[in-house]
Amino acid sequence: MDFSELCYSSASDLRKRLLAKEISCLEVIQAHIARIEQVNEAVNAIVTFIPEQALEQAKRADEQLAKQDSVGLLHGLPVAHKDLAHTKGIRTTEGSPLFKDFVPEQDDLIIERIKAAGAITVGKTNTPEFGAGSQTFNEVFGATKNPYHLSKTCGGSSGGSAVALATGMVPLADGSDMGGSLRNPAAFCNVVGFRTTPGLVPDYPSSRGWNTFSVVGPMARTVEDSALFLAAIAGHDDRVPISRSDDSKQFLSSLETDLKAKRIAWALDFAGLPFDKRVTETLEPLAKTFTELGCTVEAAQPDFSEADYVFKTYRAYSFAASHHERLKTQRDKLKDTVIWNAEEGLKLTALDLAKAEEARTRLFVRVAEFMKSYDYLILPVTQVPPFDVTQPYVKEIAGVQMETYIDWMKSCYYISTIGNPAISVPGGFTAEGLPIGLQIVGRYGHDLEVLQLAHAFEQATKVGQKRPSLS
Repeated sequence: MDFSELCYSSASDLRKRLLAKEISCLEVIQAHIARIEQVNEAVNAIVTFIPEQALEQAKRADEQLAKQDSVGLLHGLPVAHKDLAHTKGIRTTEGSPLFKDFVPEQDDLIIERIKAAGAITVGKTNTPEFGAGSQTFNEVFGATKNPYHLSKTCGGSSGGSAVALATGMVPLADGSDMGGSLRNPAAFCNVVGFRTTPGLVPDYPSSRGWNTFSVVGPMARTVEDSALFLAAIAGHDDRVPISRSDDSKQFLSSLETDLKAKRIAWALDFAGLPFDKRVTETLEPLAKTFTELGCTVEAAQPDFSEADYVFKTYRAYSFAASHHERLKTQRDKLKDTVIWNAEEGLKLTALDLAKAEEARTRLFVRVAEFMKSYDYLILPVTQVPPFDVTQPYVKEIAGVQMETYIDWMKSCYYISTIGNPAISVPGGFTAEGLPIGLQIVGRYGHDLEVLQLAHAFEQATKVGQKRPSLS
């Protein structure tokens, strides 16, 4: 058997072939292990690799199939986990020297669900220190490189997951997203990253269970695979107060749907933000694609004023809550942006938080009213193409100076403030061959509809089928 063809097969196709016994779980895992050994050194995506355990799991998975045992949705499929997610018995560093040898005794809930669905873990993927910033590098493992151009960043903070997918090392990978960490690296690596409605994929354990800014969720090479993955990890959990009770089986239904009555607000100039012209020039022709799908496309967008204040206030509060003790005792082991963001949080008053909550409420209502007239809001995922991997963050866009290390991520984190589901799908390539992502935002709680439009767009354009040229 040609193992190489298995590595770029979709998870959905691999699942069908495994259930039909056309291929074995062992063959699938062997193929992906070989691919990791072939290309990972060049890109540094998988930072903890466990091939022996994966092979043993694959043998047991084949035994289950031979016995005609009932199996999970992801049975026998290789998966890699972001190095922020705690994995029982597998090193979890969070990209920090403080945890370079830490091995958790408990899985996070998303990992429990992935395992329960029968997926086979092959390793952990690189992330910036504590997930801070949309550029994947840290002092423990170094930088992860963009497989389409090794001198460029892969984005972040789920950068290792995006690269592992783009290079055929795994068909599925999990990630997380506060300010764009599922969407940004997906855009930079020509794969799919889906930030779902908060609570659809419950996050546990968490010290701040009411947090609706950070979500965990699926990454894949296709929208259909993202839906399959979501069906395995979504669903209510009594320990998570924002956990939603949506039926996860809905994501197994066909993504084909009639789009003729759908209205799209097209916003390549989103919120008056500066955009590198290479981004907008790449995405501009795509409005026609949605028209050809039957949608009505209009230049329109809601008022996102106050979004910057809201996000930066909550992000600072979150960093202060997570790192205030480390600032006292381990400051020398924290990177400068983590220190800055945590100290910004320590300056906040109760009134600051109250004002941010009020502003966020106004913003949510404005967007909800706007979305009564439109089914989707479409905008760029990122304001810039992938940039130099040695550059920590973007300092200027189209002549506009960025004030902080996160300002260049506004086209993602403004959407985070409202919590609406948002997916990054491959949108095209610049003249230099750098991937650009298109962001589809749906109505709050309408995650399936976002997947449906993204699937139709993906099938119409086929951009996601362009692979990096790594040998």
